Amino acid sequence: MFYYVNYSSPFGGITIASDSEAVIGVWFDGQKYFADTVSGKLEFSEKMPVLRGACEWLDEYFGGGRPEIKRLELAPQGNEFRQKVWNILCKIPYGETVTYGDIAKEMASVLGRKSMSAQAVGGAVGHNPISIIIPCHRVVGSNGSLTGYAGGIDKKIKLLEIEGVDINRYKIPLKGTAV
Repeated sequence: MFYYVNYSSPFGGITIASDSEAVIGVWFDGQKYFADTVSGKLEFSEKMPVLRGACEWLDEYFGGGRPEIKRLELAPQGNEFRQKVWNILCKIPYGETVTYGDIAKEMASVLGRKSMSAQAVGGAVGHNPISIIIPCHRVVGSNGSLTGYAGGIDKKIKLLEIEGVDINRYKIPLKGTAV
């Protein structure tokens, strides 16, 4: 059984999902791939400690704090490649950005390869089921484009601004580019 709670963020509604032990999903309402990693029915629960903990984490984050990712038990559902990419995302410091190419280089090293496709990495980043907490919004294109956020570029910009990132140094794509 899977459980969820609704959370009201400054940028719109969010659904937080859990398997009762860990957070398995955090999605903005209407987000691309919304709940696609949940393999069963979601039941509403306001009392589940893991969901309350995720709400408190988001309260702190949206309040200008820097809550630690490791404070929450996370269990994103995905294949081994995606899991490795998501682990890399968790290491991106608050208020900093990296490129898809940077992650591809790290993945190549992790996998013992000479190179790795930035597009493959982009697919994994775009399918991150635990938005905000696993900070996929901190990934940008190598050309400085704020590209590829399943929650919408407008939300990516707002999340980066919360973290004090100077958005003016990036290009804003004219159309959505989420993979």
